[in-house]
Amino acid sequence: MKALTIWQPWATLIMAGVKPYEFRVWPAPRALRGTRIAIHAGARPVRKAELKDLIIRLRSSDAWSTALKPEALAMLERWHSNPAALPMASILGTAVLGEPKRAFDIVAEFGATRLNDSDRDEHANWAWPLTDIEPLQPIQPAKGLQGFWNWRPA
Repeated sequence: MKALTIWQPWATLIMAGVKPYEFRVWPAPRALRGTRIAIHAGARPVRKAELKDLIIRLRSSDAWSTALKPEALAMLERWHSNPAALPMASILGTAVLGEPKRAFDIVAEFGATRLNDSDRDEHANWAWPLTDIEPLQPIQPAKGLQGFWNWRPA
């Protein structure tokens, strides 16, 4: 199965169903569209400043700019107090990768003029829908790689 490494807190937000899109510079490969992929939480330490920025935006009239559902706020507040609660370097579950859309084509879904779930504007060109989320119990430790990589479920 193909796996995609995503930094925290975004990987867990996907698994919770409150982050419906993964944003990338490039459209998802055609061969993977409509297929189930593994969602891997990367080993990069959680940055409290990123959590705080998302919390501030979700509490404001700019909540739409995060492309997150309102339910994400309580989770982000918990993790801001305890970032170590987020799993790292692990497969969290799977999702079906949908047909990618240009980010500016989905802004109406969020009542937005511009979407970006992080401070990396250059990474928000394409929105990859992730649906049919299936959390893995228990999660499985995995090293991960950049881009898509092969993962063998245990």
